[in-house]
Amino acid sequence: MITEIAPAPERVEPPPTGTRGRRRAWDEAPRWQIYVPLSIYLVFTLIPFYWILLFALRPAGSTSLVPWPMTFEHFEKVWNERAFGTYFQNSVLVGVSTLVMTTLVALAGGYALARFDFRIKRAFMLALLCTQFVPGALLLVPLFEIFANLRMINSLSSVVIAETVFQLPLSMILISGFIRNVPYSLEEAAWVDGCNRFTAFRIVVLPLLRPGLIAVGSFAFVHAWNHFLFALMFLSDQGKQTIPVGLNTLMSADSVDLGALAAGGIIAAVPVVLVFAFIQKWLITGFSAGAVKG
Repeated sequence: MITEIAPAPERVEPPPTGTRGRRRAWDEAPRWQIYVPLSIYLVFTLIPFYWILLFALRPAGSTSLVPWPMTFEHFEKVWNERAFGTYFQNSVLVGVSTLVMTTLVALAGGYALARFDFRIKRAFMLALLCTQFVPGALLLVPLFEIFANLRMINSLSSVVIAETVFQLPLSMILISGFIRNVPYSLEEAAWVDGCNRFTAFRIVVLPLLRPGLIAVGSFAFVHAWNHFLFALMFLSDQGKQTIPVGLNTLMSADSVDLGALAAGGIIAAVPVVLVFAFIQKWLITGFSAGAVKG
């Protein structure tokens, strides 16, 4: 007697789920659905930059949509005749000084918030967060009165102090988050080896905070470089003004020199672009370190 053997049922694969399934669906998506929106966004982003380059590089009075023949007369005009060389030096001094002061003070305050407990710690953190809702314009009158009493009006140091005070709350909160991600046991091990608190911080903790310090310092520099209000109010001498105020002098009620204004805008933007291009790797690492709980 021959018994017929039934064929084995075919194995049905379950539909892909989870991350693997999402990746497979993403890989099978048409490429044009990705490239077309990105291309449109890129065009709308680059058109203003091309327009600035066009006005800065084409001759005065030209209406061509291509900067040819190319000229640098607008750059020479704003750098020499409009004293942009002096504005550039003042902006560098204000930006670097703000970066150093903000980083040092925020580092000390952030370490205290991360490693010490005190009664008003929560209230102090709440006060720091609330200061972010206060616009800088509200600080002009009290800061002006303080600097006037200290005879610091028309001094670059007044702008540096104002920028540092404005940047400190957020910088302190960010650095305290970076320090919390450094295991406290590393400092304890250094204490056991004979280091005091400052030496343990300098040798063990500080090297691990490099990405966070770069992130905080870069934002302090860029904000001080671009900020217009404090420099306008506290600096009256033309030889002590910064680039944002210098750009404002290129516009009058009757006319605007578009070529000179575009050239000045490029001079103002190039240092910021170079800074971010140089620190991009550490900046991303710093934000990742601050976002992940250690």
